[in-house]
Amino acid sequence: MALDQSLVGRSYPPTAPYEVGREKIREFAEAVGDANPAYTDAEAAKALGHPDVIAPPTFVFSITFKAAGQVIEDPQLGLDYSRVVHGDQKFSYARPVRAGDRLTVTSTIEAIKSMAGNDILDIRGEVHDEAGEHVVTAWTKLVARAAEEA
Repeated sequence: MALDQSLVGRSYPPTAPYEVGREKIREFAEAVGDANPAYTDAEAAKALGHPDVIAPPTFVFSITFKAAGQVIEDPQLGLDYSRVVHGDQKFSYARPVRAGDRLTVTSTIEAIKSMAGNDILDIRGEVHDEAGEHVVTAWTKLVARAAEEA
């Protein structure tokens, strides 16, 4: 079943604030094998001009993909999540994510395309801090594979 094209441009309500913790940043940096001291040592981060430790660039995926759940679970969209694979991810930062940030995400459907029977869904997540400052934009591309012929 094709996705509902009329939803292109639809934005969903901002998420509840997510508080970025030092320990979450450390755990993520360890999980991805990035030993940059700015991710685990506040003094190293301060020496680089940051007020506290910063998160690796892909850290924000964990909150933007969760926010994209509003899109994925929208019954009007008609997405069969059992057929979905992650197609692409990109980020554009205004500033690094920092420990202590309280971030919200507003998800918007940017595009819906069909190619070779597959539906391609582009979701933009705008991430802002508690003061309303733009922190990062994340783009997620999901591919809903065509149903297999019987």
